[in-house]
Amino acid sequence: PAAMHFAAGICFFLQAFALVTLRADGQKKEEGASADEVQMEVVHVPENCHPKSKKGDLLNAHYDGYLAGEKSKFYCSRTQNNGHPKWFVLGVGQVIKGLDIAMLNMCPGEKRKVIIPPSLAYGKQGYEPAKIPPNATLIFEIELYAVTQGPRSVEAFSQMDLDSDKKLSKHEIDHYLKKEFERDGKKRDPSVHQDVLLDIFKKNDHDGDGFISAKEYNVYQHDEL
Repeated sequence: PAAMHFAAGICFFLQAFALVTLRADGQKKEEGASADEVQMEVVHVPENCHPKSKKGDLLNAHYDGYLAGEKSKFYCSRTQNNGHPKWFVLGVGQVIKGLDIAMLNMCPGEKRKVIIPPSLAYGKQGYEPAKIPPNATLIFEIELYAVTQGPRSVEAFSQMDLDSDKKLSKHEIDHYLKKEFERDGKKRDPSVHQDVLLDIFKKNDHDGDGFISAKEYNVYQHDEL
């Protein structure tokens, strides 16, 4: 029970620091947010704010989601996957567009509170209406733990493609992820590593052949691949 109360306390702990707005192109705007903008409150910034996240990075974060009108919680990552933070690649649609925008230029240890309009969340259709109704504005409280080079850059592809055959096997991506996790220096349950690997193949092995080709991998349309 004490541990549960502690986790709940973390979920709700936020202290206002600054208020800015991010437009859909990721640029900051001081005021006058429109219906298509993400409003962002920077709650905490560590003294050493580095590295900062960019599109294609692999992020590790906890976040809690609330319905803006009712302020009722519809999601808490601390209650999912045995409480492990969520891993995802930034800017490639693994989370809603508003979160992809809100978590740009964020560093490990930073905390943000963001307000996401329906157009950058679940829109007119909502999501499982009992959880997120149509045209819902969402509030997320985010704490970022790690920023690592994601499996989306040309450099990362070349590093993973050990036999230079322009396609990635599970063994090659597994080897790459282990190195990245070791570089991060934080102990994690082995199941987290396996979940990331399975998720990468689920979302990218479009033809189901057990490999991720340069074309399947190449979300940025790099000529190098």
